[in-house]
Amino acid sequence: MSADERLAEVVREVELHASRAGWDQPAQLFALVDTDELAQREPQLAALLGADDGAAPGSLTPVEQETSGGSLEELLPRIVWPSEVAGCAVVLEATTLPPEAGALPEDPTAAEDLATRASSDPDREEARVVAGVLRSGAAWCAVRQRAHDEDDLVLTGPDLVPGLLQLLHTTLEPASDDDDDLGPDLGPDPDPSPAPTSDGDPHP
Repeated sequence: MSADERLAEVVREVELHASRAGWDQPAQLFALVDTDELAQREPQLAALLGADDGAAPGSLTPVEQETSGGSLEELLPRIVWPSEVAGCAVVLEATTLPPEAGALPEDPTAAEDLATRASSDPDREEARVVAGVLRSGAAWCAVRQRAHDEDDLVLTGPDLVPGLLQLLHTTLEPASDDDDDLGPDLGPDPDPSPAPTSDGDPHP
């Protein structure tokens, strides 16, 4: 299984998992770890996540991370994942307006007003975005539109949300010597062992 194939597979699993929870959910952040390595290094955790039961060779296991209630926009630039993490993925919901609504203004107050209007505009379009990347450079996305909420209508591809993908790739870059932002309060734990989800079932 190639890197692209195993990333596409785990993004699909995360998207299906998120779809079962329904809409209007908070953003989620996942560490992607090699299933075989997780089973060898942390057999109890792998069993808890259901990652030790007939997993395909080379598959990835998504491990949900605590985000401490902060926004992903604030959290992602501060993350540097430990080397044991093969990649990461996020799930978030987005609202867009039709082109005639105009571009997002540079003034923060005006942009905030536009975002508020977008949440109630009858012409708004809502979607759930799942984006994932690997250290190899692979990237994959899945986008489910709320107006077309069917499994076979989910859009997929390697570059559907380039800005978000670039931000995720940045979190996988090696930490600099003066980087002091790592810590459990920022989401990913610097300990090599991935943290399980609160419900013990991050694996779709």
